[in-house]
Amino acid sequence: MSSTTTPPLSVVIIARNEEKNLPRCLASVQGWVAEIVVVLNHTTDGSEAVAKKAGAAVHHLPWQGFRDAKNAATALAANPWVLSLDADEEVSPALQAAILRFFAGDHERFAGVRFPRKVWFIDRWITHGDWYPDLSLRLFRRDRARWGGDAFVHEKVECHGPVATLRGDLHHFSFPTLSSHVAKINPFADLFVQQQQAKGGRFSAATAVLRPAWRFFRAFFLRLGFLDGFPGLYIAWATAFGALVRYSRLYEAEQRKEPPRG
Repeated sequence: MSSTTTPPLSVVIIARNEEKNLPRCLASVQGWVAEIVVVLNHTTDGSEAVAKKAGAAVHHLPWQGFRDAKNAATALAANPWVLSLDADEEVSPALQAAILRFFAGDHERFAGVRFPRKVWFIDRWITHGDWYPDLSLRLFRRDRARWGGDAFVHEKVECHGPVATLRGDLHHFSFPTLSSHVAKINPFADLFVQQQQAKGGRFSAATAVLRPAWRFFRAFFLRLGFLDGFPGLYIAWATAFGALVRYSRLYEAEQRKEPPRG
């Protein structure tokens, strides 16, 4: 395939009320992919109009959890290769160039492709710690991969065949404010407790103490989070605190009692 040929690639995006994020995401893939598919889940804002203006095919599907929703959306793609994006992501120019080079080369021997994902947080791109490089497998052949993992969180692409690694970042704008990051701690703790209870996991005081300490040490020192300045310090502490909250919530679920009546 020549470098000017459009690759046999469908971009697939699932979204719910992402009117503000979709324009940036869609603009980053317009003009160089064969198809854009946007699947809306219980959307009440102007996302559909934004997607159609960008030339995307729009579908409405009920919410099934991230894993099953992404598999259902992937099934709507018309091309053999799929690039799965979230509405708050953007293909950087460097990643676009890397993807086009991949398709211009010996791409048929691969089942999937991974690349780093870089987060914008507060005032800078985060390039160290637990958040980077965060290699993400998002480009894959439909007939050799599907979304697996947990049904509601931490879904991941399971590939049957060789996986290539590209240079060039997928930009992620997941936390427009620090408050939006803090707001995610409890929902993830809810899911953690549900998962632990489903598989018979029990609270461990040692784990509740050691796990958060390890998460901070790993993120800030071993993975050089300190090079990201104060945001790097915050991320390391918040990661540790999030782990503490998850295990504390598990303790609460097992031990909570009503207060004695006066």
